[in-house]
Order: sequence, then C-alpha cells, then structure tokens
Amino acid sequence: MINMMIINGYKARINYDSEIEMFRGEFIGLNGGADFYAENVKGLQEEGEKSLSCFLSACKEKGIEPKKNYSGKFVIRAPEDLHENIALAAAASNKSLNQWVVESLGKSISM
Repeated sequence: MINMMIINGYKARINYDSEIEMFRGEFIGLNGGADFYAENVKGLQEEGEKSLSCFLSACKEKGIEPKKNYSGKFVIRAPEDLHENIALAAAASNKSLNQWVVESLGKSISM
C-alpha cells in the first residue's frame, strides 16, 4: 500500500515516525523540500496545507517553479533475461519496446 495524501493538487508521501510518535508527510515532485508532522489525518491535512503554502510563497518570491519538470526520458537497467522477456512480450503484442513498457508502467500506477 502506498501511503499518499493529495493536498491542493500536490502529492505527499505519508510515513509514521516511531521515534516521535507522529505521522510525517513529505511533498514529492517539488523543486525543494516541504514536509509536515501531525498525530492524525486531520492534523496532517492542516499542517500539509500550511507547509505547502509556505513552500509556494517562497517559490514565488524567488521566481522558482514549484514542481519539478520531467523530460519524459529515463534510463533503466534490467537483468538480461528480464530485458529479453520484455522485448519478446512487446514483439508478441506487435508493439515497440518503448510502447509496451510505457503502457505496462501506466497500468501499474493506474493512470
């Protein structure tokens, strides 16, 4: 299970920090760090909104785009046998390797 919370359109990963006995939220996909802590879901929502607001204000002041930009390209390393099996599955589906991988990844995250 992925512990994710969406606050004002921004995604945050949620974990439990046993040392301080609180939940920690951390926004992902940003051009900087923004985290928040609370004891319950309602508190996470409230603290997340505050943290995000501060982060967005700082970005605006500095002229920084808040969200990371992604090129649409990345390199993956896989064992030779997995690479072969993926290539065979793509060919059997009459798809390019790239097309097959993109579709498979999209299904795995429920796009």
